[in-house]
Amino acid sequence: MLVRSKQWCAVKAWGTRIAAKRGHKRAVVAVARKLAVIMHRMWLSGSEFRFSAADCDESGNGASGTTSLAAAC
Repeated sequence: MLVRSKQWCAVKAWGTRIAAKRGHKRAVVAVARKLAVIMHRMWLSGSEFRFSAADCDESGNGASGTTSLAAAC
């Protein structure tokens, strides 16, 4: 997600901040772990990944009290 993904999202922004502070290798591992946790929660709840907070607002899940899986929400 840090290198190959061209679409910007909150997880990528979070990873680039870690890369600036701690180094690229640690950032890659941190993003991989964060994505694993997100995918596990998605699997349990049956929801879809949303790249931005705007996607959460459009779907109505951002403020309705349900857990949002996008890091920006």
